[in-house]
Amino acid sequence: MKKWGFLIVLIALGYIFLRSSVAMPDPDQTGVPVMELGEAVDGWSAPGREITLDLRNDVYQGDLLLVNKEYPVHAEGVRKDIVRLADERDLDRGYGILDRDIQLSRKVAEAFRQMVEAAGEEGVRYFLISSGYRGFDKQQQLYEEKGSDYALPAGHSEHNLGLSLDIGSSLGAMSEAPEGAWLQENAWKYGFILRYPKNKVNITGIQYEPWHFRYVGLPHSAIMHHKDLVLEQYLELLREEKRIGVELDGIHYSVTYYPATSNANVFIPEKGEYEISGDNMDGVIVTTSNEEQ
Repeated sequence: MKKWGFLIVLIALGYIFLRSSVAMPDPDQTGVPVMELGEAVDGWSAPGREITLDLRNDVYQGDLLLVNKEYPVHAEGVRKDIVRLADERDLDRGYGILDRDIQLSRKVAEAFRQMVEAAGEEGVRYFLISSGYRGFDKQQQLYEEKGSDYALPAGHSEHNLGLSLDIGSSLGAMSEAPEGAWLQENAWKYGFILRYPKNKVNITGIQYEPWHFRYVGLPHSAIMHHKDLVLEQYLELLREEKRIGVELDGIHYSVTYYPATSNANVFIPEKGEYEISGDNMDGVIVTTSNEEQ
């Protein structure tokens, strides 16, 4: 699919430490195995509890939803915290917007602001947002005006979620601007992924879109960057492995896939946090995190 765009030089760097397991987590196991500097280390133990969750209501909402021609956005998948960036002075800093009506999830906008502020500290500061959240009506209008070569029909675009944005540079094409190179190296640290890479067209079904970034959150962006996976591949990996443990910046994460067919027993760290996201197909991903003591 063709769209206006910028060319980005791909720079793939990863330095996180991770290890996958192939079985569902044992209810008695409270540790997440990790790998550091390529060597296996002992699992960590964290006090917690097991709770029973009905995950069937979570399939169509969350940060890890797969949206494409086959899997449309459901109403509950649209972010509830959509804001107009021009009206949010605490968010509209460190970058330009090409349209004052551009909207985005507040959560995603906050992560983007933190990302461009970090880039600015390194002298990279000419970012632009050209597109963010689009309602179904706006998406359908774009599809009818531009056709299938340039847009997806309403409900089948990631922009309908509020989690995706198109990023450019006021210095010129992203293939030549430092903004593009910086994002390729660092976007994953802030929960973002380049959604449609050049070498994954046969998997995503979308032509290379070096401007289109999607928020999935940590640790998912880190794992995907480290393993060179797009969202389709990452969700398939989770379905196969059932569970992935990762240590990142002193925080231990456990990412577990559950078929959304019945109630599930989920381990929750006592002092940690957990997030739930559906995959927009037939599964739910539960991510727990706990700082190393």
